[in-house]
Amino acid sequence: MLTTIKCELKSFEDLARSFAAKELTTNREANDRYPFGPFFDSVVAKAHEVGLLGATLPEECGGIGQGISALCIILDHICAVDASLGGIIFANALSQEIMLSAGNKDLLAGIMGGANDARSALIACSAFCNPAETSPTLEAIKIKDNYILNGAIEYVVLGGLSGHALVPARIKGQEGYTFFLIDLADKGLTKGAPIFSLGLHACPAVDLAMVGVEGTLIGQEGGGAKCFDQASDRMHSAVAAMQCGIMRGSFQEALAYSQERFQGGWEIINWSALRMLLGEMVVKVKIAEMVVSEAALAVEEQEPQWNISTRAAALHLSELACKLTTDGIQVLGGNGYMKDYGQEKRFRDAKHVQAFLGLAPMRKLGLVSAIVKG
Repeated sequence: MLTTIKCELKSFEDLARSFAAKELTTNREANDRYPFGPFFDSVVAKAHEVGLLGATLPEECGGIGQGISALCIILDHICAVDASLGGIIFANALSQEIMLSAGNKDLLAGIMGGANDARSALIACSAFCNPAETSPTLEAIKIKDNYILNGAIEYVVLGGLSGHALVPARIKGQEGYTFFLIDLADKGLTKGAPIFSLGLHACPAVDLAMVGVEGTLIGQEGGGAKCFDQASDRMHSAVAAMQCGIMRGSFQEALAYSQERFQGGWEIINWSALRMLLGEMVVKVKIAEMVVSEAALAVEEQEPQWNISTRAAALHLSELACKLTTDGIQVLGGNGYMKDYGQEKRFRDAKHVQAFLGLAPMRKLGLVSAIVKG
């Protein structure tokens, strides 16, 4: 993928591929039972140790300091095996990107410097919505230089795991919305139970209720939409990479199964109809790889309309991944619906990843608006 263009990223590809093979493949089914089974804390801790949770975070903030291409490569290879960890990496990176867009690098450095484990280094956020489209349900009251938050917010990704959360709120008496960083150990905060979702079971979300919770201002008052849009423009390429990984994993599973499964005395891969289906799958995978490569490079080289390219890439691959994972199930027949092979999980995960950064129809309308406005 990207390593064919930027060979210096080969180390990140090797790291992500080996990590996924060693830490995710064997226990994928067990990890997917959360919240009805244990959370894979040890895996997240190891991901933190090797730097997977800070690929684009500046070195002075405790990260690796790479561009969006490195994050895309990591997400691609992680999601080929288990997109739940990819969702954790994505949601945390989105929080970091919003804070960096707001100019809060020192605050990020303080969080990472004070983190003594993976959970305290994670920053939760509502990764599946665009606050401008849903109207924030939290209200912030300004008392001198402090901000007090009241209300409730739904589906905060990593809200049950992280040390901090980035939440949007409307400051009383002001237009627009503002991001605030909150301490999830605040006594005025109540966490709901982990929400059992369609996919990404081990990338949990919770509802949060707040009464008198102190928030730290991120960026400027009323500047939340600008910070989110800037971060979202970059992170759409990461969504595309996640879908690309899910597609590759589904194809590889289908190919391996077709070479091992016998019917009528020979491997089913020798049946022309199945070969045709596999051929269609590999075409989609290769297209996805090229799309992600071009989108990531457009971001880093700041090409004209690069933000439109990243959004288009994510929207296109989200639809393509949903179609391809359906084919992946079909290749395995009845086994495709069993958790043992991972195909049904990839089908659910592809649908779930499709909702990152807001509803797909709204994102398409926003894409057209951006083109019309130039």
